[in-house]
This record gives sequence, C-alpha cells and structure tokens, in this order.
Amino acid sequence: MEEESMEEEGGCEAMMDDQNHNNWGASGYGRHLLAPTAAPLGDRLLCTAGPPAGAPLPTVPEANGVLRGCDPGGAAGKGAAGAIAAAAININASTSKFLMNVITIEDYKSTYWPKLDSAIDQLLTQSPGDYIPISYEQIYSCVYKCVCQQHSEQMYSDLIKKITNHLERVSKELQASPPDLYIERFNVALGQYMGALQSIVPLFIYMNKFYIETKLNRDLKDDLIKLFTEHVAEKHIYNLMPLLLEAQSTPFQITPSTMANIVKGLYTLRPEWVQMAPALFSKFIPNILPPAVESELQEYAAQDQKLQRELMQNGFTR
Repeated sequence: MEEESMEEEGGCEAMMDDQNHNNWGASGYGRHLLAPTAAPLGDRLLCTAGPPAGAPLPTVPEANGVLRGCDPGGAAGKGAAGAIAAAAININASTSKFLMNVITIEDYKSTYWPKLDSAIDQLLTQSPGDYIPISYEQIYSCVYKCVCQQHSEQMYSDLIKKITNHLERVSKELQASPPDLYIERFNVALGQYMGALQSIVPLFIYMNKFYIETKLNRDLKDDLIKLFTEHVAEKHIYNLMPLLLEAQSTPFQITPSTMANIVKGLYTLRPEWVQMAPALFSKFIPNILPPAVESELQEYAAQDQKLQRELMQNGFTR
C-alpha cells in the first residue's frame, strides 16, 4: 500500500473499537479533539476526518431541516429527505475512502513506528535548549492515525520497550561514572528525561486518552516516570544518597541548584525516600520534619552558627 503523506493533517479514516473508545462522540472532549464527522458502522465507529487544527464543529440541522453551511439549493436545502440522501452519500464516500487507507500492522511496523521511533530518540537525547528538527505536527498526526486504526496496544508496547532500553543504557553509563562526576551526571540524566516527557506525553495524547486511560486505567506520564524510577533511580539511590550527604556537609561542593533538582526529583519519584535523609530533604521540601519545639531552640541556634562559620570560611561575609 502506498504510504500516506504525513505532512497533511492526518485523516482518521479508521474504525474505532468501542472497547477502547467509549462514548466517542458523547462528550465535548471527543468532538473537539477528534473527527468532525463520524458515522456508525456496526459495533464500531468510522471516523472520516483528522485531528482538528482550528477545524469547524460538525454541521447541525436547523429546525427546518436545512444543514448549516450547506448550499440551500442542494439536497440538504430540500428538507429532511434531501439531508438523509446527502448523509448516505457522504457515508458511502467515507467508507470507500476508509477502505483505501487502511493501515495494516505491516504498514505500522514499516512506516509509522519508524517515524515515531526516530522522534523519540531525538527527544530523549536532546540537551536543554536544543532545537530538534522534527515535525511535531507530523508525529502528532501519525499517532492519531495509528490510534484510529486500532494499533494503540502495539504502539504502547513499542513505546515502553523503546524508553526502557534507553533508560537501561543511561543506568549503565551512570554506573561507570567516577564519584566526583556521579552527582552531576545523575542530575543531567534526570533533567534530560523529565524534559523529554514534556514533549513525548503530549505527542501521544490520543493513545493516552483512548487506550491507556480507558482500557488500562492508567496515565502515560505516570507510567513513564515509573520507568525511570525502576530502571535508574532505584538502582542508584544507595550510591547516590551517601554522596549527596557528603556534599551537603561540604558547602558548595556541588551547586545549590543541582542539589535542589536532585532532591526534589527523588521526592517526586519516591516520596518514602525522605526517610533515608530527612534533614537533607527538609532543606528543599517543605513540611518534611515535624514542627519545631521550644526545647530544641538552642540546638537550632547552634546549627545556624555552624553554617555561618562555614560560609565565612568559604569567603562569604555577613
């Protein structure tokens, strides 16, 4: 089958599985995001248009039977019978168009997934501020078409496998890092991954909405954060935490922003890790420690004096 052009706003010439796409046209969300026109086909739904880019809402019959936006002299302008006839013609035309644009599993594997695979690679490895030469519209349309053609399950499986393999490589690179570079490299890996999710999750919004949330009762962002926790953070937390505590006891061994990013990131990944170093987490996460009590005021004052002495020794003045 000839490859469809990805540059055009992709049509959803597809049959939707009701199990994955409940109440397709019932909510405003579905009508706004998906096909402007849809016709039932057995126990499935036939979509006849692609994701809107400022596209108008579906035409709605007026009280007198005339369709908005239609030529009054045409079939729709001749009453309900004309409208029904026009609708039947449109359904037949849409069905024919659908049959000519079916995306088989072979098409998905040879044409559609390679485009997604390449884009994900670039997003996962980009540095902050880098320009990524990919067409977000093209990738967005590609995901949309695959969802419409019932390839959501395969696409989700491929995405998880792709990102898991990437994170396993990241983990091995961290394991090979010397102690003096370990904290900085972990911070880069964490920031790079979280930054990539800000693009990857929106690009797969259709798969998330109509497969992951509906069928799996989960959320794509949560799933991808869990992958980093399992394949990177959990494997390095017991090496990382002693280095963080050592860096905390030696002011400015690492930058405050790096320390803050890592501590906040670890708390996001696994809040119970606070118990490993409550004092460290309390410097960046509010309400970690219990409220101060009057009997410990002298201890608090001693800690503040110690910090001031350390600052002065490193060149800071009052």
